[in-house]
Amino acid sequence: MATVAGTFSFRDKRPDLLSGTPRAHAIDRWIFVAMAAWYIAIVLTGFIPDAIGMVAAANAGLRPPLPIILHVHAVVMGSFLLLLLAQSVLMATGRCELHKRVGIAAFALVPVLVVVGLLLAPTIYREFWNMAQTAPPELKAKLQFRMLMLNDILLMQIRIGILFPLFMGIALAARGRNAGLHKRMIFLATAMPMPAAIDRMHWLPNTIPASAVGTDLYILAAVSPLFVWDIVRNRRVHEAYWIWLGISLPFCAVV
Repeated sequence: MATVAGTFSFRDKRPDLLSGTPRAHAIDRWIFVAMAAWYIAIVLTGFIPDAIGMVAAANAGLRPPLPIILHVHAVVMGSFLLLLLAQSVLMATGRCELHKRVGIAAFALVPVLVVVGLLLAPTIYREFWNMAQTAPPELKAKLQFRMLMLNDILLMQIRIGILFPLFMGIALAARGRNAGLHKRMIFLATAMPMPAAIDRMHWLPNTIPASAVGTDLYILAAVSPLFVWDIVRNRRVHEAYWIWLGISLPFCAVV
């Protein structure tokens, strides 16, 4: 990861209007704050209605009780997103030194988030599988369809468990040496777990469980505001996007 960050640190000396140069446009300062808020909005839109439904279903005996690890994951992921928002605001308001000090928390929070996520996925899968074995006939058909969904979700969780820490590692390795790569890769890494929220928006057209293409397109849509503004201001595709796509596409093809 450090090798990747180091390789790109000195390759491109062209100005980056979103970092490291005087920012002539107010959006250059606040686009990352807007992206953090946008990610939080996606997560809340996906998870709040689903959480209400899960609690009601658990109370009615239509799904297993909510495991403790699910609540832990919600707290850790929420903390990470709030850290992302706070860090973006600190940079937008010029408090760089405080940003660097607060950012140390990411070195602890990211590994915890990865471990909790890896524990959560098989826990949910196992609970539904156990319930499907003993469910009455009228409920078994619904649970079997849910298991098909969980098969796809489990594969996607494995992909997230690999790519999120990889991209976040590249971002943290670039910290202090390549501000442009660091900040963009932070947001591109954070987009990787977004399917957890997107796939809960059942009103969105999607290709799940037939394929993950629909979800992958929504990930691209989630990062598109930053990408579009980047192109408008810098007139080029920043190296961070090439790294992100180059590593992600093979995983998307497999899963």
